[in-house]
Amino acid sequence: MAPWPVQLAGRTTAGQELLLDPLRRRDRKDWVRVRSVNREWLGPWEATAPEDDPRPVSFSGLVRHYNREGRAGRMMPFTIRTEGQVVGQLVLFGISWGSLLSTSAGYWIDRRVAGRGIVPMALALAGDHALGPMGLHRIEVNIRPENTNSLAVVRKLGFRDEGRRAAYLHIDGQWRDHRTFALTREDLGGATLVERLHTNHTSHIGDTPPHVPEGPAHGT
Repeated sequence: MAPWPVQLAGRTTAGQELLLDPLRRRDRKDWVRVRSVNREWLGPWEATAPEDDPRPVSFSGLVRHYNREGRAGRMMPFTIRTEGQVVGQLVLFGISWGSLLSTSAGYWIDRRVAGRGIVPMALALAGDHALGPMGLHRIEVNIRPENTNSLAVVRKLGFRDEGRRAAYLHIDGQWRDHRTFALTREDLGGATLVERLHTNHTSHIGDTPPHVPEGPAHGT
């Protein structure tokens, strides 16, 4: 079982500091602001429930849920921060222990800071934590084929394309096909994802064109 809470710190390939840590009650104002500003941009990529639940989830309820799931070892719900501000989220979810030792990752980023390499580094930091201290063997990201920006994130990190899953997740009101990208500990050959990201950045492998931001919502 992995401990929670956890903080992970790093720098983007451009040198910007970022921090992954838990969502806290004092973040309410920042969280509401960033989610409100990005509602239209994130909407097409966000998970929805096949049967709408009319009960709203309060912010304090969301924080309690994340902490409960984190302590239970079922989720690592990181907030992405730069310059002390909430700018996105990266969640390791569906964590399986025992003989599987696997997790999925999802993420979203504030459109105003997209395209700065924040999401690739956040995924690298979380992936290294999952495959290192957490002791997991595999991490996967499921992305809608239309989400070319999010596809660029996993390409920068060298995730393996494992193919298409039909009607895999309920996104924006419908069941959507997804492509699955994965990495195992062996795929890294003793290196880390952070090291791989810096190497690929230096050699321009998988670079996103300057006008294309990282994809917004939860790796979908």
